[in-house]
Amino acid sequence: MGNAGERRGAGGFRRLPERGSFGELRGMALFGSIATVRAQLPQAEKFAAAFAYLDKLFHEGSPESKRLRAMHVGESHRAELADGLFALEQVYLSKVRADGFFESHRKFVDVQVVVEGEEGMETADIARATVRRPYNAERDFIVYENTATASLLHVSAGQAALFFPPDVHMPGLCGDAGPTLVRKTVIKVPV
Repeated sequence: MGNAGERRGAGGFRRLPERGSFGELRGMALFGSIATVRAQLPQAEKFAAAFAYLDKLFHEGSPESKRLRAMHVGESHRAELADGLFALEQVYLSKVRADGFFESHRKFVDVQVVVEGEEGMETADIARATVRRPYNAERDFIVYENTATASLLHVSAGQAALFFPPDVHMPGLCGDAGPTLVRKTVIKVPV
């Protein structure tokens, strides 16, 4: 039953490897309310500037909140944060799955937070993904072929999804009701 020396948890299931630095992560997307995601982070101190920014963004009347709420469909803004982090504030209409694509990154963890509206996000294990376009170092971006093995997340206002380098993801998807307005920020946390 398994390899010699393989660690098993309750019920005999194989345990995930211990998490060290981001470079050692094997892939474990996190999803939920901002408070839940904050509590589940393996190295929360690396994300301190991200959560400080989110506290401001969700504070009605703050400059960050006013800036995002004043943006129009198709606009984006890059906000520089502390410790090499930055946020990409975006306003767009969610898209049908056929218009989306799977992506991953090597240099950054994506902290995708919906501020207003809702969207679907799919995620899959990088080991099951086929590269369509190779790594672009300037954009820190790999594009993958479509995969039927992805899991669907429904992300509403006030919720976040974190995608680590091994997490292939397709954000910005609409539901059955069609495209809706989304105000969102994607915080890039260096690995």
